[in-house]
Amino acid sequence: MPASPSTARAINDRLALRLLQDEGPLTAGQLKELTGLSRPTVADLVERLAVSGLIEVVGESGAQRRGPNARLYGIVAGRAQLAALDVRTEGVTVVVSDLLGRVLAEASAPIGDDAGTGPAVEQAVTLVERAVKEAGADRLHTVGIGAPGLIDPASGELRVSSGLPAWHRRLVAALQERLPEARVSVENETNLAALAEQRAGAARDRDTFVLLWLGHGTGAAVVLDGALRRGASGGTGEIGFLPVPGTGALPSATDCEGGFHSLAGSAAIVELAAECGVPAAVGEARSAAEPGAAAGEPDAAALVRWAVAAVGEGAGGPEAELPEVVGVAVSRFLDVVADRVALGVASVVAVLDPGCVVLGGEVGQAGGEALAARVAERLRRMAPLPTQVRPSTLGGGAVLHGALLTARHSAQGELFGAAPEAH
Repeated sequence: MPASPSTARAINDRLALRLLQDEGPLTAGQLKELTGLSRPTVADLVERLAVSGLIEVVGESGAQRRGPNARLYGIVAGRAQLAALDVRTEGVTVVVSDLLGRVLAEASAPIGDDAGTGPAVEQAVTLVERAVKEAGADRLHTVGIGAPGLIDPASGELRVSSGLPAWHRRLVAALQERLPEARVSVENETNLAALAEQRAGAARDRDTFVLLWLGHGTGAAVVLDGALRRGASGGTGEIGFLPVPGTGALPSATDCEGGFHSLAGSAAIVELAAECGVPAAVGEARSAAEPGAAAGEPDAAALVRWAVAAVGEGAGGPEAELPEVVGVAVSRFLDVVADRVALGVASVVAVLDPGCVVLGGEVGQAGGEALAARVAERLRRMAPLPTQVRPSTLGGGAVLHGALLTARHSAQGELFGAAPEAH
């Protein structure tokens, strides 16, 4: 059946908004060309969206052109302010942005293990309120939170976990109470990292891939045919519990020690470095050996980044000639890290056949192409299915990026009348 006039107008409006969202400011003529709509129809929708406060004139196209057809229309970025949080066991990072994702303010704060649940929640909420004030925002429309742990697919809430601080679960409710007009949602951190890598990182050309998170903990996010898969209980990708050889034990229902986490988590990688004889002075040499290292980078990521640069496989090549015994130790360290990571990757590939695995998290980014190539080489020997192994281009920042993407998607969906497709 043909659409009613009101339905047709709504469809056309959403199409135009989607184009302005993806392409940036456009003229009426460009909207006509991209939508295939008639000139009068485009003129009507432009006027309708402008009156509704969703789009505005943001400039002109071409110095020689004048008149209505040269006006550039863009989404009103200040129509809503958003916040994104990356909640870790050791602290919180927050950014506040406009509707187009332009960052207006950002802040972070450590939260110690001994802070206590109430004080920890208050620290995190105060950090958000301070960032909102710095951004000059009157109120937040949407807050997206990335956190470790399982998200209940029915309620959307963070489930109780014995391995995570109690303040994580309390934080969501506290933010909703202090920001009553905002929509607050929480998503698993690895899932958000995968969405970010798909939209703006290493998986931009893939609609099916797996992101393997290598950081303080381990996890995996699964994207199949363009859709993020969470599983029946929200636990898709809890690869830290995967039984693997080499741990000397088995994981339990409440503890992933003895699983893949015991081989590839950051504590295991730091311990491995010591076992391989990587110099203890690495920490002191980091600033000179790896100028690209992030301030406060976790020890495991710093060790991997230094090792890659030390053997001459990083972007800048070796910083100094290593004694032979040290060079052997560093190469062995990288090889064993790749052996361990390949165990997890091979298991994922055998079950899902994703065609592409992105090594994410701080360690995945620190290892770069050097670690990815080592893992890919081992994977070719272990699995019959062709699989690309790529390093993350967003690293630890992917969680915050993904949280902001989901906040934008939610806010734009409500303001535009229907949510555009997620990327």
